[in-house]
Amino acid sequence: MTLSYVPGDSLAHRLDPRSKLLVQVGFASAAFAHTTPRGLTALTVVAVGCLRLAGGGPRDLWAYRVALPFLLVAPFVAGATLGDPWFRVDRAADTALASYRVLLVLVVAAAYVRSTPVRDSRAAIQHTVPGRPGQLLGAGVALVFRFLPLLKRDLLTARDAMRVRLGDELPVRDRMRIVAVAGIDRALGRADRLGTALAARCFAWNPTLPRLAFGRADAVALAVGCGLLAAALAGAV
Repeated sequence: MTLSYVPGDSLAHRLDPRSKLLVQVGFASAAFAHTTPRGLTALTVVAVGCLRLAGGGPRDLWAYRVALPFLLVAPFVAGATLGDPWFRVDRAADTALASYRVLLVLVVAAAYVRSTPVRDSRAAIQHTVPGRPGQLLGAGVALVFRFLPLLKRDLLTARDAMRVRLGDELPVRDRMRIVAVAGIDRALGRADRLGTALAARCFAWNPTLPRLAFGRADAVALAVGCGLLAAALAGAV
């Protein structure tokens, strides 16, 4: 799964996080500017290349499976009408391209998360955005990256506990309610402990972050990011 950092020695692991952030921003901009099949085909090559350079593969996308049902159902919902002709193919096709565009952005995001430690992400943000806004944004991003895997683990633990108690025999609605209530309860408990840590000054507002430095490989990543931004600008004009 790619909701957390995976140690490795791939090319993406050796890049400066600021370079990878620029590639992400450029890719997302290009994906929203070029929505034609030809443009999305070209972006597919870039997205797959990013994931491979991070040492990942199709298995890493499994962490985002929650979004897949919505992406698959969206074209059918968009194309359905309440009267004749009952289904608009053009609307369904446009929505299908939009769903595929979102999937490509998730692939690039998976490559970044897989190859970037949380501390490096926080350092990159605080180096890019100066002052307190940068510290607040960096701390927020770090907390999100650290808490998401924990919340997911809590939900899986609650589901396994329910299955042990023969919860599989309950209706789907009751199973969803039990897991959701247990997950929210644990999330509130973690929030309380974080609040206690903040009150006890156990949370470092401005910790010593790792030093960041661009290398030779970052020149290529920066060029790719700038190229994607230029392509997005050209498509928007």
